[in-house]
Amino acid sequence: MAHDRGDKADNMAIDSKLVRELAELLAETGLSEIEVEDGERKIRVARQLTAAPVQQYAVAPPPAAPAPAAAPAAAAPAAPAEDANAVKSPMVGTCYLAGEPGVPNFVAVGKTVKEGETLLIIEAMKVMNPIVAPKSGTITAILVENAQPVEFDQPLVVIA
Repeated sequence: MAHDRGDKADNMAIDSKLVRELAELLAETGLSEIEVEDGERKIRVARQLTAAPVQQYAVAPPPAAPAPAAAPAAAAPAAPAEDANAVKSPMVGTCYLAGEPGVPNFVAVGKTVKEGETLLIIEAMKVMNPIVAPKSGTITAILVENAQPVEFDQPLVVIA
């Protein structure tokens, strides 16, 4: 039995310095999770983001952009309406609007989509994940750009 506990203890040994470094990297980069793998050992450090910072990021750019006073006021009421119909990112990754470089985007503003149709792709850990329309409707806004990093629960596309 002592041998088994020794194996488990060896397998459970945690490099606290590495975990701290990864946590600091999360804070510095604004990422919500990071994972490293070394042979059989895999360490994943994640933090849960609240909705408030995401909303602050969405609201912060309009005042920073040079625009007439009426434009930010008009954009603020539109944001909550868009969020109700927004398709949000189910993961952290890089967003791609087309299947590969040089081909048309999956969707465009004004295009009618059917439930289950691919809207875009999010690459996470070298895996391409298609993001599909949860309902049929018309694309009224695309809130991300090609090759843009996205966070979990970030609004991507609005379907009305």
